[in-house]
Amino acid sequence: MDESWWLFFVVGLFAQLVDGALGMAFGVTATTVMLSFGTSPAQASAVVHIAEIFTTAASGASHWWHRNIDWSIVRRIAIPGVIGGILGATVLANVDGKVIAPFVTVYLALMGALIIVRALRAFATVEPSKRGMLAIGFAGGTLDAIGGGGWGPIVTSTLVGTGHVPRYVIGSVNLTEFFVTMATSVTFIITLGIADLAPVIPLVLGGIVSAPFAGYLVRIISTRFLMLLIGGLIVLLSLRSLARLMDWF
Repeated sequence: MDESWWLFFVVGLFAQLVDGALGMAFGVTATTVMLSFGTSPAQASAVVHIAEIFTTAASGASHWWHRNIDWSIVRRIAIPGVIGGILGATVLANVDGKVIAPFVTVYLALMGALIIVRALRAFATVEPSKRGMLAIGFAGGTLDAIGGGGWGPIVTSTLVGTGHVPRYVIGSVNLTEFFVTMATSVTFIITLGIADLAPVIPLVLGGIVSAPFAGYLVRIISTRFLMLLIGGLIVLLSLRSLARLMDWF
């Protein structure tokens, strides 16, 4: 095994631990590493999504075991998420996804700031809004396929920002991501074919090792602390993406 194999294993390990505990970051982290190796955006997104079929299955099972699932959320975001994933994968095969990157970055930064404000001002107990959940699922699936990551940041941040309990949002979003990822991966395989599946195995193995622990962490960590972690992560990732888009480094 060469160094790149172990690198992808470590990426899968830590990315899935964070993704399972906070409801985001596996796709963004793994895709960034793939791009740094010179992989095209479409191929990187395809490989990451294939790996996520297995990691999201393990993560979803862990959250189900620890009773972190709100089935009303799953029902509302699953089908539009799948449709969005298929559409996004099709678009990425024909259009440069970087065109919409600035808009997504600004949106996520605003949602991250909103979550932090809610946590600091104890807004976690507000009546959760169920409006627009179909649109949230569709947007999350579409942008996740186009950007190689985005289902968690968009869906988790928006649902938590509108008052849903973080524990159940994270569990439900992780479980639903399995179905979205499956649809997206099949679409990529049909439209692109896969040139190199070598990184999939270490990504999957690393993710499966850490997935069971994430469900337990969500169960025991306080709501406010989870909201602060989620909001902070979103803002940091958004600022980093904005800096790269503006060629600040």
